[in-house]
Amino acid sequence: MTQSTPQVQTPMAAGRPARVTRDMSQGAALPERRSARRRGVLQFFVLALMLLALPTAALSNVRLKDLVEFDGVRGNDLVGYGLIVGLNGTGDGIRNAPFTEDIMTGILERLGVNVTGEQFRPRNVAAVLVTASLPPFARTGSRIDVTVSAIGDASSLLGGTLVMTPLNGADGEIYAVAQGAVIAGGAAARGDAAQVVQGVPTSGTIPGGARVEREVEFELASLRQVRLALREADFTTALRIEQVVNNHFGRAVAVMQDAGTVVLDIAATRQPSAAHALGQIENLVVSPGRRARVVVDQRSGTIVMGEDVRISRVAVAQGGLTLRVEETPLVVQPNPFAGGETVVVPRTRAEIDPQPGTGLAEIPAGTSLAEIVAGLNALGVGPRDMIDILNTINAAGALHAELVVR
Repeated sequence: MTQSTPQVQTPMAAGRPARVTRDMSQGAALPERRSARRRGVLQFFVLALMLLALPTAALSNVRLKDLVEFDGVRGNDLVGYGLIVGLNGTGDGIRNAPFTEDIMTGILERLGVNVTGEQFRPRNVAAVLVTASLPPFARTGSRIDVTVSAIGDASSLLGGTLVMTPLNGADGEIYAVAQGAVIAGGAAARGDAAQVVQGVPTSGTIPGGARVEREVEFELASLRQVRLALREADFTTALRIEQVVNNHFGRAVAVMQDAGTVVLDIAATRQPSAAHALGQIENLVVSPGRRARVVVDQRSGTIVMGEDVRISRVAVAQGGLTLRVEETPLVVQPNPFAGGETVVVPRTRAEIDPQPGTGLAEIPAGTSLAEIVAGLNALGVGPRDMIDILNTINAAGALHAELVVR
């Protein structure tokens, strides 16, 4: 049975009949609903404006300086051969490391001490290789950090001091001189029948231990173009860098040359120098395009997967065999006064123990990193076995990523 809605008629106005229909069951609810609808629409527009106002860095963007190397702005490796003194009996054995005696003799003779023909066997010195990196635009007198590493049979460099050591570049010229107290990590203790070593006590650092004596000549201000070399070549990333740089200046100043190079025209940027232009763009944010990659470290059993890794639908069975061989030789002795010889008769026991494995398990087509991890964990295997599984999946053509084995 249908219930009709009451209707209310209003008097005639301006000579015309006016008729208004209203739902009496809802009464004043309609104005409230209209107001709520208006508030909802307003909130939607406010939220949309807030999302549009979010900075681009919130989209996992990376600064340009963290993606590229600027052509010419680079460091230079330095190396030297020196001597550490003041060790507490943990230095080189001169008999086993004659080069230590040679450098010690040379240093003492330069200081005016004649040791020719002398026999000395100190245990408080150690020969080391000194390495450092000369940063770009390093000026004469500035200090850089150095690393020292023992090359003899010294057991620890803790508490030692590096004697003045020249550091040479690839061209054979001296660019810095190192000297100072060594900070060595770790510890070593040795007894007659056992020894214990924690960390690496035969290597250490000297913060600010080298002073720059020669500068590397490089005229950045004279460059008309600067090449931006991508640390990881990728066409998508190079194209995005070109677009971001051009949008920043509002004109075409950058051109993608190939997957690993973007050329910046300094004159087109209208900046006073190349340094000003690089300062303008190095903090621009770019969303890099990364290749799908799976990195496997067989030594530690570490597996790292990128977000874009995908696996096609495959079935995997994992198991193995354990081969066990036991030797229990039997000694056979003759009877007393028999005049025979004692012999050893070999007894070998060999068996093969088949492991139950995981059976045949299905890994669904992975649409995300979480699903791939869940599928591999469903097999219930350890990291070592998972490395073999990933290798096999890659050989089957079901791993859609670059597999890097280290």
